[in-house]
Amino acid sequence: MSDTTTREYVSTDRRRENTDEAVTEEETQEETQVCPECGGSLITDEARGETVCGDCGLVVETDAVDRGPEWRAFNSSERDSKSRVGAPTTRMMHDKGLSTNIGWQNKDAYGKALSARQREQMQRLRTWNERFRTRNSKERNLKQALGEIDRMASALGLPENVRETASVIYRRALDDDLLPGRSIEGVATSALYAAARQAGTPRSLDEITTVSRVDKMELTRTYRYVVRELKLEIEPADPEQYVPRFASELDLSDEAERQARDLLRNAKKAGIHSGKSPVGLAAAAVYAAALLTNEKVTQSEVSEVASISEVTIRNRYKELLEVDDAGLFA
Repeated sequence: MSDTTTREYVSTDRRRENTDEAVTEEETQEETQVCPECGGSLITDEARGETVCGDCGLVVETDAVDRGPEWRAFNSSERDSKSRVGAPTTRMMHDKGLSTNIGWQNKDAYGKALSARQREQMQRLRTWNERFRTRNSKERNLKQALGEIDRMASALGLPENVRETASVIYRRALDDDLLPGRSIEGVATSALYAAARQAGTPRSLDEITTVSRVDKMELTRTYRYVVRELKLEIEPADPEQYVPRFASELDLSDEAERQARDLLRNAKKAGIHSGKSPVGLAAAAVYAAALLTNEKVTQSEVSEVASISEVTIRNRYKELLEVDDAGLFA
């Protein structure tokens, strides 16, 4: 018999062995999923660590390993206090939340107060911990900017997804070297403004400026530069996106909010929204809707909520009502 024929026989035997092993594993898995006595389905009782048959009650397995925590929690606060895992990674922190934080409370693991010498030692450890968390100028820059984004987002009431998107935009700007010649606060504010528009929860430039440390001119100039260099796809702001927030702050009814949306849709069909501020149109629609639904709202109140002058509201709401009347009698 030649060497070639011998190799063919050996390879054939190995394939048969592998096939037999695979079949045996599949049969074992099927057997563990069904009861060996009656063929019924098996149920795992985690409280007792047993696997029993749901039909005949046969105990198939005992002393199963419980891979869950050894503690019990009956509400969310207990679960959070007893859990030993940290928060998920996030882009809103310069180190993505992976570094260790030393608590500010001067107490030990048993809740007892530390001595003066121990407090001094812990304060020294906190200082060195902060120094190690930002190892270079880029991380210090990122830490300052992300803190600024979080501060402004909290002041504007923006959700967490907007903060996360703004952090990603700022990181991209930092990686592409867009910051030389521009302030950290300006780029951070521009990133937050762009993220809010992308998420469908826009804020006006005046609202952003009130919580920012840069003026409106620098904000608009930096925003255009960041959007152009990063090639961000941002659609023009829709006036209807401002209506729910304005109506909520003015405590208007759902009928008034629906009426304001209808006024803006009619304005879009007539084409009078082109070239006009979406914030001004939204504020005017809210005011006009309040008049149509007999709800008491003054122009000064709407002006304060929307950060728009009363003159703009008067001019725009008259145009909206004219378009609405023309649509009714058409």
